[in-house]
Amino acid sequence: MPLYHIFIVYLIGTLIVFLPSFGLSKLFSKAGVASWKAYVPFYNTWVMQDLAQRPKHWVFWQFIPVVGWFISPGIFIEFVKLFGKFSLGQHTLASVFAPLYFPYLAYKENPPYIGPEAARKHRKKSWREWVDAAIFAVVAATLIRTFIFEAYTIPSESMEKSLLVRDFLFVSKLSYGPRIPNTPLSVPFVHNYLPFGSSRKSYSEAIKIPYTRWFASPVKRGDAVVFNFPAGDTVINKPEFQSKIPYYQVCRELGNGDMDAGRKIVLDDPVSYPLAVHPADKSDNYIKRCVGIAGDMLQVINGSVYINGKPEKTPAKSMMPYRVETNGQLLDADFMKDEYDLDFSKDLYAGPDNSQQISTSVYRWYLTYDAAEKMKKASFVKSISPILEDSWGNPYAVEPYVLKNKWKLDNYGPIWIPAKGASINLNDSTYAIYQRAIRVYEKNDFYEKEGKFYLNGNEATSYTFKMNYYWMMGDNRHQSQDSRFWGFVPEDRVVGKAWMIWFSWDGGPRWKRLFRIVK
Repeated sequence: MPLYHIFIVYLIGTLIVFLPSFGLSKLFSKAGVASWKAYVPFYNTWVMQDLAQRPKHWVFWQFIPVVGWFISPGIFIEFVKLFGKFSLGQHTLASVFAPLYFPYLAYKENPPYIGPEAARKHRKKSWREWVDAAIFAVVAATLIRTFIFEAYTIPSESMEKSLLVRDFLFVSKLSYGPRIPNTPLSVPFVHNYLPFGSSRKSYSEAIKIPYTRWFASPVKRGDAVVFNFPAGDTVINKPEFQSKIPYYQVCRELGNGDMDAGRKIVLDDPVSYPLAVHPADKSDNYIKRCVGIAGDMLQVINGSVYINGKPEKTPAKSMMPYRVETNGQLLDADFMKDEYDLDFSKDLYAGPDNSQQISTSVYRWYLTYDAAEKMKKASFVKSISPILEDSWGNPYAVEPYVLKNKWKLDNYGPIWIPAKGASINLNDSTYAIYQRAIRVYEKNDFYEKEGKFYLNGNEATSYTFKMNYYWMMGDNRHQSQDSRFWGFVPEDRVVGKAWMIWFSWDGGPRWKRLFRIVK
């Protein structure tokens, strides 16, 4: 965790306890305490706890990064009770708007100091007990969700059959180090939009915190990772678009491959294409498997991933379509389901001719990798081979550099994954591949003009990366919108590691999947 990140976190904590001082000074005087003590951060909260006769160890809890931000408002609430302020509204003002409320209280209302004994005699109404308990529960759950683990639901088939639609997961925030929210002012338990189909954002960018991760640990190759969709920073704010059909894909399609032309069409028609821009931590959550880490040279050859020239182990439950030739034997559906996890109702693959069966002995099936390996040894199978699917519809759905290099989704690369501190030479090829990472993710003014490259106003011939990047792909390789479409995942977008399936549902509980550790 860089020192300047620690400085920012503690600066915010210090401002929380210092900014109310202009009102606290007069209130301290009314309580018989020297007014100057109000201007000493954290010593002022020690004095408040002393006046309220509350445990002073809570003052030290304020020094726990971020957690302390929630402790200070509690101390403020206990302090205003000493001046006869007991209502929910008054406590809300003291905790949320302290820099404004305490000066108003001191110089406008000028209440008498009633002391700790009188404050303790006040009894809350029963509904206040419930409200206070609910607030405590929300704060505690928010801290757990931010720093320890978060619940996540699998929304699509991109990870089948490793992870199934409507698998409910716990995502570990500790695996890679908890990430401090970039936008801390947010409605609890809501990601980027208000609930019930609203298109209104659920957060405010009035306060922004730079990327900060405590006890950072790198993503490992093979991990199932939840991350903020990098190309989801700008989305078309309609249910049928969002990250399902990314803004950049729409621009390429409308412009027939020309991003600038497509972007102009979108911007000129805000009714059809209303836009929403999200910060890094509020773009939609995706889950994929990390197949390449920072510094790797990655290549996809005939659907298989190669890292640094060596074939990478294929996940056992990853899905691919296969062409299977049998000896013509009649196949029992229950047997195929039990032995090969092949469901004839769902796992038949329709080829370009929209058929799933070529003849009475040749089939097209979606199979997991381990099922295909097992089937190769079966007596009823004459041959089995993966079906490569490089035609995914409109070619402009993939990144421009894919088209430029004539890469395809089953034959892709080689491509180098940027590593923090590593440098590249700038040329036409590297500009096409890395310009988004340099310009958007690492926040530089970066462009090409007349064959020269300019970085933050100066001509540049090389660039050194500030972050590590990762390459994510779905286990269901032909049903996954992943890095082959939109490129690298920067480390600041990483949310956590998929840890455990705590529940699963498909018309009823999938009992065998409950409490299964994600591999």
